[in-house]
Amino acid sequence: MGDLLAAQAGDLFRIGLLVALLLTTLRNRPITGMLLPLVAGAVFVAVIIPLTGATTRPEPMTTQVLAGLLVNAIYIAIGLGLWSLWQKRGR
Repeated sequence: MGDLLAAQAGDLFRIGLLVALLLTTLRNRPITGMLLPLVAGAVFVAVIIPLTGATTRPEPMTTQVLAGLLVNAIYIAIGLGLWSLWQKRGR
């Protein structure tokens, strides 16, 4: 499981999608809010990457998606933390 998490954490495509998700969510938050777009985007990224078959992993699809959700949650938390620090720095 650790190997799977490390592989997903180092996936540049995943990181790029999550950065785009965060930027889009922050830009549209007055209209759409924050929670629903972030959750929907994290689930989408966690499911779409194993389904595209870009990498062949021996783990079952369910395990890959659950590991992806965990990695996505960590990256989103880091991104929101950095954004919060940036906002406080500007005040």
